[in-house]
Amino acid sequence: MVTVLTAGHINWDVTLRIDRLPVADGEASIRSQCQSGGGSAANVAATLTGLEIDTGLIGSVGDDDNGLLARHELEEAGVSMDGVRIVDGADTAVKYLLVEDSGEVAVLGNDGVNEAVRPEDLDPERIRAAEHVHLTSQRPDTAAEIASVASEAGRTVSFDPGRRLDDRDYGEALSLADVIFVNDREAETVLEDEYLGSDFVDQMVVVKHGADGAEVHTPDGTYVHPGFEIDSVDTAGAGDAFAAGFIATMIADGPLDGDEFDIERALKYANACGALTAIREGARNVPSAAEVESFLTDRY
Repeated sequence: MVTVLTAGHINWDVTLRIDRLPVADGEASIRSQCQSGGGSAANVAATLTGLEIDTGLIGSVGDDDNGLLARHELEEAGVSMDGVRIVDGADTAVKYLLVEDSGEVAVLGNDGVNEAVRPEDLDPERIRAAEHVHLTSQRPDTAAEIASVASEAGRTVSFDPGRRLDDRDYGEALSLADVIFVNDREAETVLEDEYLGSDFVDQMVVVKHGADGAEVHTPDGTYVHPGFEIDSVDTAGAGDAFAAGFIATMIADGPLDGDEFDIERALKYANACGALTAIREGARNVPSAAEVESFLTDRY
């Protein structure tokens, strides 16, 4: 069985490098185009395998060419695909990533069939067998069921709900998560009031600031890492790589509430993973464990 099980979207990405993001009635020039696998759950799974952690995936793709390409790429990376549902006659979700020269990204896309996994499609034993479960954007009822099964089995759960956090009811899954990953916008629009109130006081909330690093809020205090000075090329997938790096440190250190878990080290390692992804083109340029250690050695 796998050490970490990720659940959520599996996409096929088309990355268009452009001179600038177009405004209304405007036009931009395409400098280059490339294609690769994407989707937050798939990105985290691929990065974790690159960090030498056995990882499996729960998600869905169509039986089209894009789905075949996405599955093949993940299999080549070493991700266990036993929990991936292939939907006959359906289209795999395709996302078009517009990347300007600064590395900033805008996303266009269709949902395709990346949310075909329903609660009744899940294998509870597979969830219970994992040491840690990481949730990303998906059907709220599926996320809640996975979190419930994992939590009842005593497994740790993390959740990075992504861009659609403010228009989907993820309350049940969020309440069961031990670690919640959000970016600045998500923290301000959804989590801040609830976290400062009562719902999240027993959980770890990790706020990703992109190039400005990240901070972790816990019941015992706040921890901050400023990030690393880099020449960003493409920020797509950097947040997923950050989450994978943080989870990898959790797995290595042991229980979240144990004396061995070093939050400051986790932040440093996670930011290194995000930085290494941002200096390369494409969301699936996965850093290896050796590359992360070399990156950190050069800076400390």
